[in-house]
Amino acid sequence: MTASPQCELRVQDLSASSPVAEVLAALNAEMREVDAVIARRLTSDVALINQIAGYIVHAGGKRMRPKLVLLFANALGYTQHERFELAAVVEFIHTATLLHDDVVDESSLRRGKQTANALFGNAASVLVGDFLYSRAFQMMVSANSLRVLEVLADATNVIAEGEVLQLMNMHDPDISVESYLRVIRFKTAKLFEASARLGAVLANSTPVIEDACAGYGRALGTAFQLIDDVLDYEGDTQALGKNIGDDLREGKPTLPLLIAMNRSSAEERNLIRHAIEHGEVARLADIVAIVRRTGALEATRDAARAEAALAQQCLNALPLNKWREALLEFAVQSIDRSF
Repeated sequence: MTASPQCELRVQDLSASSPVAEVLAALNAEMREVDAVIARRLTSDVALINQIAGYIVHAGGKRMRPKLVLLFANALGYTQHERFELAAVVEFIHTATLLHDDVVDESSLRRGKQTANALFGNAASVLVGDFLYSRAFQMMVSANSLRVLEVLADATNVIAEGEVLQLMNMHDPDISVESYLRVIRFKTAKLFEASARLGAVLANSTPVIEDACAGYGRALGTAFQLIDDVLDYEGDTQALGKNIGDDLREGKPTLPLLIAMNRSSAEERNLIRHAIEHGEVARLADIVAIVRRTGALEATRDAARAEAALAQQCLNALPLNKWREALLEFAVQSIDRSF
């Protein structure tokens, strides 16, 4: 499998001789090893499984979760092949959630391509998502580590809870910021947290180091989702690979909308409330203008920056080396992006 250009970490802004540039180049090479594991483990005797799973896995993406496994494993001195297997596991879990999410959200576009459910149907997408989950657990067992199983089983359970919480919050303009953040931390940040923790588990690190790695992943995942929510109102379809305004169309009350309602006039607030309640995007341009005028996008970016800074602070527990420096850069890249 050939990596998508989006999978490559940026090194062009760094000196070619800098330690971080050296690590990022090495990481891109290691991700090709992960891609080889993914290609091998995707194989099934059922042709439709190969077709759908291959379609979504090969569609590109940032591969941030498997990269976290590799970055933390290397930062803590673990260089065995098992890190590639577990990096592939977290990518399979993530891909399974995407398949299920797109069915629940009735999405039609992801990563600039038709979603699997739009192309193959809801039933096939859900069932292949189940296949990816079960294949991930087969691979976990092969790691022969109860701690690995515990971390990933807990993560998949919390992610499912996050999906249900989000479903309960749909079309509700009155949810609190705390409730919104809880969904993010369950649905998105939990797998980032587990991925970072796995690097420490592989390296047989102390509980203090393991918790620091998990804290980094949790904060990074939160920052990443906050920026995704910003981009739903200021990005463009071609760059994002999805339709602008999808969150509003699905009735998701994200942080930019919650902040905008808090800062806007009664008339503007009622317009946003109505759009959330009905999943209506007929006046999307007006809502985007309100979100921008009230400073809601910048406020959300500030919240993401705070989470990224928290992630960087967690790295103080790790040994000083070039991999830790790369993790500092990784936190910056999570918020300094347009897709």
